[in-house]
Amino acid sequence: MNCLVTLRVPLQAPRGREKAGFEQADGGTLFLDEIGDMSLPLQSKLLRVLQEREFEKLGSTQTIKVDIRIVAATSADLQQRIAQGSFRSDLFYRLNVVHLRLPPLRYRKEDIPSLARHLLARFCTRAGLPVKTIDREVWGALESYRWPGNVRQLQNAMERAAALTGVATAIRLRDLPEEIRGGAASGITPSLAAGRTGEDRQTIPDEGLNFQAVVTEVERELLLQSLNQSGGNKMRAAKLLNMKRTTFVEKLKRLRIDTEGK
Repeated sequence: MNCLVTLRVPLQAPRGREKAGFEQADGGTLFLDEIGDMSLPLQSKLLRVLQEREFEKLGSTQTIKVDIRIVAATSADLQQRIAQGSFRSDLFYRLNVVHLRLPPLRYRKEDIPSLARHLLARFCTRAGLPVKTIDREVWGALESYRWPGNVRQLQNAMERAAALTGVATAIRLRDLPEEIRGGAASGITPSLAAGRTGEDRQTIPDEGLNFQAVVTEVERELLLQSLNQSGGNKMRAAKLLNMKRTTFVEKLKRLRIDTEGK
């Protein structure tokens, strides 16, 4: 059996969820995303399953054996988390058999064209939109931008452009988020930093737009701006937006904003 099961790991996973993932991936590969955000109790359970290659379902005494390959990913510095006591060193060394360090997207400019085309095509297929091309003028902006949010920010940019262009078959420079069009080094939309006035305001095109995509983009811009203004300090950034730190962190995770590599 060949399969790949993806399991995104929340800070507090529901009971039994991690075991269901192992059972489903039996004979294949289990991908654990953002392993650094796993709670300590869940880390202990995961370590036991990795060592014993078996587990019992919640409410059952039957032992289930599994044969799987584990691939784990994180944007966090796990050595730092270990020093802080929030990540188990024994789990780290159990997982860290083959370590692949992927540089930030800003250091892999040659990957941007293939990634952008793939992400755009995938979103168009899922949303039922026509196949879209990317104009030549767009590539200069994509390759000169710093990408503080890495591949997830590129994905957001492609999805936003596809949603805003609707049935149009080409992505043009004007369809990109403002900070990418302007090549802002900080990742912040210039008009947002200065305040939206006059011609900088969002206008609704005749063909309409995706409301949720636009709202999400504004929310992302505010989060990035607050991080930039606070020097990356999440507590101060949250205060700038008049919200609790926990709410701020939850929004970062929901929008897949990478703060570890900034």
